Amino acid sequence: MPKTTSETIHEFTAHVKQTNPNEPEFLQAVKEVTEVVFPFIQDKPEYEKSSVLKRLTVPDRVIIFAVPWVDDDGTVHVNKGYRVQFNSALGPYKGGLRFHSSVNLSILKFLSFEQIFKNALTGLPLGGAKGGSDFNPSGKSDAEVMRFCQSFMSELYRHIGHEKDIPAGDIGVGSREIGYLFGQYKRLQNEFNGVITGKGLDWGGSELRPEATGYGLIYFVAEMLQKKEESLDDKRVLISGSGNVAQYAIEKALELGARVLSASDSSGYIICEDGLSSKHLAALMKLKNEKRGRISELADEFDDITYTDNASVWSATIEADIALPCATQNELDEDQAKSLVKNGLKLLAEGANMPCTQEAIHIFRKDKILFGPGKAANAGGVAVSGLEMSQNAYNQSWGKEKVDEQLKKIMKNIHEQCYRQGKDGNHTDYIKGANIAAFKKVAGAMLAQGIV
Repeated sequence: MPKTTSETIHEFTAHVKQTNPNEPEFLQAVKEVTEVVFPFIQDKPEYEKSSVLKRLTVPDRVIIFAVPWVDDDGTVHVNKGYRVQFNSALGPYKGGLRFHSSVNLSILKFLSFEQIFKNALTGLPLGGAKGGSDFNPSGKSDAEVMRFCQSFMSELYRHIGHEKDIPAGDIGVGSREIGYLFGQYKRLQNEFNGVITGKGLDWGGSELRPEATGYGLIYFVAEMLQKKEESLDDKRVLISGSGNVAQYAIEKALELGARVLSASDSSGYIICEDGLSSKHLAALMKLKNEKRGRISELADEFDDITYTDNASVWSATIEADIALPCATQNELDEDQAKSLVKNGLKLLAEGANMPCTQEAIHIFRKDKILFGPGKAANAGGVAVSGLEMSQNAYNQSWGKEKVDEQLKKIMKNIHEQCYRQGKDGNHTDYIKGANIAAFKKVAGAMLAQGIV
């Protein structure tokens, strides 16, 4: 008796688990893709013959290295540095660097695996990668961060290049860190090129790079709503996080008429029942970008903001039409998903990478909630990174209007791919659409290039 699709999926994921033990985030990302892609390839023997899916789950290379550095007291420390170069079928490797104490191989493999599909959806000729270190820049002096970045780049520079692998920023790697990393690369290679994106505007960076992921997320949501002949106007929106993605998602959502109810950080969350205003947002940006303070301080500053300590915004009992998780992976679980649905949720789009657990996603899919997966909805960041690469290649600097126009065009195209592949009667399965659209591009390139 022939095996069912569920049996073959189980066998495949069991094999991946056996060969990648103790890597739960990576296994979660693979399972999410596999559940969609396996049924799609069942009647397509060319994919099975070339073991495309199996090859896609093995990175081209994983680089792990020591990063010794000296603190301001003269004490020597050592952290682990990583670069996971996962797949270059569509172009040179592209993906951010994350500096955070939580960084490990499983997280970076999940992020770089997702990056393959995200980059494919943008239409830009980019492969997937990710890297970083378990170093946490929070609380470190500028001099300490500089010494760490210089040590990190002293090894990483051997493995990157503007036609080989182009890193960018991620959590813990902002303009300060990018500057130090690029400066050390330039010193070691004695050349100035677009090897790193997220650079300062005066030295090769692009307009709208900090805003790109948040803006792109809202552009994607607007496209989802437009297919339902709706808009963001007066929609009640819950947002988690308070970094760049959340800040600029709030900004663009307010611009399009939404009522944004929340923001959060690792200490807790704030709620504004009447919706955050531009004044609230300005205070939030100053608090996080200049003072590096805690979000609880906003409740002290504004009477219409309430703060809940040591809790997730997804635990709040409040009616909302739209949810935008913009903080970190697996921040929204099954029980919280059920609560959101009960409280009127109609649409969720992921601003962070894999912020919803698999159990939560199953709840949203079962209840036909429009769900924009991160590989599509938060692709705005890498899209503008790609535009920065184009500007660097031609020694150009585009204005905000041109970059924003290109970003909108890319997010609209990503949405159309997902909508076309995921349309099923009156409902659109954007998870199915995003994974199949991206898989077809990457798999097609892999088949064309042979077994390499």
